[in-house]
Amino acid sequence: MWFGFPIRPEQASTIAEGIDHLYYFLTAMDLFFTAIIFLTIFYFAIRYRRRSKAETAEQIEGSLPLEVAWTVIPLVLVVVTFVWSSSLFIRNSRPPTAATEVFVIGKQWMWQLQHPEGVREINELHVPVGRPIKLTMTSEDVIHDFFVPAFRVKKDVVPGRYTSLWFQATKTGSYHLFCGQYCGVNHALMRGEVVVMEPQDYERWLSGSKKAETMPAAGARLYEQYACITCHGTGKGPAFNDLYGSQVKLQDGKTVLADEEYLRESILFPSAKIVAGYDPIMPTFKGQLTEEQILQLLAYIKSLGATERKAAQE
Repeated sequence: MWFGFPIRPEQASTIAEGIDHLYYFLTAMDLFFTAIIFLTIFYFAIRYRRRSKAETAEQIEGSLPLEVAWTVIPLVLVVVTFVWSSSLFIRNSRPPTAATEVFVIGKQWMWQLQHPEGVREINELHVPVGRPIKLTMTSEDVIHDFFVPAFRVKKDVVPGRYTSLWFQATKTGSYHLFCGQYCGVNHALMRGEVVVMEPQDYERWLSGSKKAETMPAAGARLYEQYACITCHGTGKGPAFNDLYGSQVKLQDGKTVLADEEYLRESILFPSAKIVAGYDPIMPTFKGQLTEEQILQLLAYIKSLGATERKAAQE
């Protein structure tokens, strides 16, 4: 900060410092070589200017050390930049296993967020400080982009698929949330804030907020409402117990990871990937379920772990 003028947003997440260090390195490298190039141009323009009409240019022979230097130095800098940025990308793309999952739906022109406990928010997200938060996001209409500058996180929110990002806030306070992708005439109004609270304050806020059904409970209700139980787990269709995160063998011999994308595709386009040993009898639910309901079903399927599988076998 120069004399009270902020040159960057506040650092408020575990990700922010590493991103800023890479940014400073790239900026310093750009400024250094820009200065070198322009100073060299000015020097050559003065040193080798034509001083008389009779003067002719002299042939300058190449220099092997110079050729090697301007080949090796950029190569080293590019490799360092690649390794550094790749390590940051890989680290920041993998949420911790203990992260709290919040579901996000973007729509023109608002953010709808739902906590696993059932609390819903519009254009606001309350989170506790020091706890990793994973956002599972989709869009109901066009491409949006979830962007919190203070956390240095930014990810497209795409219709018809799921994207995710995570962060862990390090400071309490309110931080701007923007849509970073032009999404229509009111794009500039699609903004909100992330409110970071002390854990005890967050728990009080959570207990005092108006609650709907929890995400898994709402998914369980939909599971019964749409008669999923008549096939799944009865032998007609694959069981949901301990399904999420497992490797599923398909009829064509391939295996696929049962993640959010696979489960969503199986609900909307059940014939796309047929599980080995089962007939393609499941109807499509495209047009029958909203994005919010699909997320609720996913939350329910995720909740069916080894404990539920053991109980079902007993």
